[in-house]
Amino acid sequence: MKRSDTFRDNADNCLQLAERSQGQPAHNRFLRMVEAWTALANEQDWLDGEVPPVAARSRQRQEA
Repeated sequence: MKRSDTFRDNADNCLQLAERSQGQPAHNRFLRMVEAWTALANEQDWLDGEVPPVAARSRQRQEA
C-alpha cells in the first residue's frame, strides 16, 4: 500500500470520527485532521512523482 493511500485512510477515519463526535469542538478538530491528512496524501503523491507540481498543473489548465 502506498503511503498516500495510508494517509487517505487516516483522513477517512477522522471523517467518521467527526460524524460521530459529541459537540462542535471535537467535530471541528476531526475535520481539521481530515484536511491535514488529505494534504499529506496529496504531497506524498507529488513526492512520489504521481502528480506534477502545482505550477505545472496551472500552466496545463491555461493551455487547455
